[in-house]
Amino acid sequence: MNETPVNSMVNGHDEEMEPEEAAMSSPAKWIKHPLNHQWTLWYFKMDRNRDWCENNIIVTTFATVEDFWCLVNHIQKASKLNSGCDYSVFKDGIQPMWEDPQNKEGGRWLINMNKNQRHTDLDNVWLEMLLCLIGEAFDPYGEEICGAVVNIRPKGDKLGVWTKDCNHQDAIMHIGRTLRDRLNVPKSCTIGYQAHNDNCVKTGSAVKNRYQV
Repeated sequence: MNETPVNSMVNGHDEEMEPEEAAMSSPAKWIKHPLNHQWTLWYFKMDRNRDWCENNIIVTTFATVEDFWCLVNHIQKASKLNSGCDYSVFKDGIQPMWEDPQNKEGGRWLINMNKNQRHTDLDNVWLEMLLCLIGEAFDPYGEEICGAVVNIRPKGDKLGVWTKDCNHQDAIMHIGRTLRDRLNVPKSCTIGYQAHNDNCVKTGSAVKNRYQV
């Protein structure tokens, strides 16, 4: 039995089109896959002649799977940023700062990486963290998620997932355990959760973890 080609009208005339060509021309091929939330990528670079807000700029906002991967494939990798720089990916409308109304009562799950891991592990861990965010890996507590940050620092880099409410223990622990599983954190290592309010009054190692997994 002969295959029946797909017909299309070109300039008023019938023209035979092979099935493969028909599939390529289908509008469905070009439909993007929407994410549950719209996300914004921020870039921070320290300039002592400008204030913090001026140093933290919006790079782009994306809302589809395809636009996310386009961004990942074209932007400079976190491991290539200069020390003192940050990438932040937050739900659109939330700024990557403690003072934002969506963040001020929350905290962050924090992962510390030594400087030797920057060129071996950092980019993969950061990508997996972002996939957790945009892929809604933290359901049923996805609405607790504000965003994620990677800090490039001379002594060692930091990655964090920020949440809205530092007192919502069930949500925090679920998010922490999911992070541990998805990022393949070794059992010998712990990741801790710090409240933003604690970071406001203390610095560095003086900040105690409220929770850990």
